[in-house]
Amino acid sequence: MKSELGNPQSLQNTFNKNAKKRDLKQNLVALSFLSPWLIGFIGFVIGPMIYSFYLSFTNYNMLTAPQWVGLDNYIRIFTNDQLFIQSMKVTLIFVLISVPLKLIFALFVAMLMNMGHRGSGIYTLIYYVPSIIGGSVAIAVIWRQIFGRDGALNHVLAWFGIEGYNWFSHPDYALWVLIILVVWQFGSPMVIFLAGLRQIPGELYEAASVDGAGRVRKFFNITLPLLTPVIFFNLIFQMINGFMTFTQAFLITEGGPVNRTLFYALYLYREAFTNFRMGYASALAWVLLVVIAIVTFIIFKSSKKWVYYESEGGKS
Repeated sequence: MKSELGNPQSLQNTFNKNAKKRDLKQNLVALSFLSPWLIGFIGFVIGPMIYSFYLSFTNYNMLTAPQWVGLDNYIRIFTNDQLFIQSMKVTLIFVLISVPLKLIFALFVAMLMNMGHRGSGIYTLIYYVPSIIGGSVAIAVIWRQIFGRDGALNHVLAWFGIEGYNWFSHPDYALWVLIILVVWQFGSPMVIFLAGLRQIPGELYEAASVDGAGRVRKFFNITLPLLTPVIFFNLIFQMINGFMTFTQAFLITEGGPVNRTLFYALYLYREAFTNFRMGYASALAWVLLVVIAIVTFIIFKSSKKWVYYESEGGKS
């Protein structure tokens, strides 16, 4: 009879057991490092989401126990809430206008920064700063100094004999003021575009130049197709941010005039923390989640026709 040390099967079993113990130990170590994030994610994201879903079927004012009302909140949203319609309309208009303008402007500046001029790194940092401080009280004050009745814009218009407005209080222009503010915060997508531009091989442009291609042709035949994955990412990210826009309207216009800047997130906030209808606000939040999911799904499905992945030799 062979000893266990001389038995290949026994050696293999011993090796497998040791490997499993080693893998288990490594998994436990990895899990211990991940545990703070997991605890936070479950406690501050998954837990509140589940609770808010429950609250969306209740009448809850944060002072008394939630009272189950079934689908009443959702029925009211879609049948008897004009402010829901107004806030969703304002938000959709805002997203459809601000997101394309922001991406176009960010790509334009990124292409300028990619030309390699001296000091381009400093300019990139300067252009990125508004994305960091754009939702602050300081920016709200600056914007009021520019677009207020006695603001800088009206002073410039007065030089040309044009009478200005209190742009925040004018129903036709208030939303555009906020759109300009958001487009001005183009730093984040610009940095991502700049990273994408620097990944495009220079040999492609050299070959195109040999073929006699100009800048416009290079842009549409090389730059734009190879940037479509980056455009796709920026589009999804900025679209979601657009639907959740809150701070700018809250600090500058407070939803006025006549609800022309009543963004959906601002209306949700009012229902939750001004009117203390937390159950109804939870239902509004879940409706917003579904709307964002639907729009994201549509963009993902459409990406098969316009997003180009070079590694796949064609579109996604």
